[in-house]
Amino acid sequence: MEGITSEAFILGCSAIGAGLAMIAGIGAGIGQGNAAGSACEAVGRQPEAQGDITRTMLLGQAVAETTGIYGFVIALILLFLRPLLTVYATLGL
Repeated sequence: MEGITSEAFILGCSAIGAGLAMIAGIGAGIGQGNAAGSACEAVGRQPEAQGDITRTMLLGQAVAETTGIYGFVIALILLFLRPLLTVYATLGL
């Protein structure tokens, strides 16, 4: 690791971790798409239950979206607050 400082290495690892945290948004998007498609099929089969189906779908999508939001928050923390660099500086290594 010649030419790479410890600070640069830690910031690089933080950027990689932020990118990996954003992968959580993929699962949330796929899950919400599947839920919306299934809800449309269910309303097509039972139009009289549209209110109950829509309400249940929206609740499920809100829960699924929290995964993507948590990943986004972790990515922002890793990129802008730099907690790993702060710990490194505190330890004085």
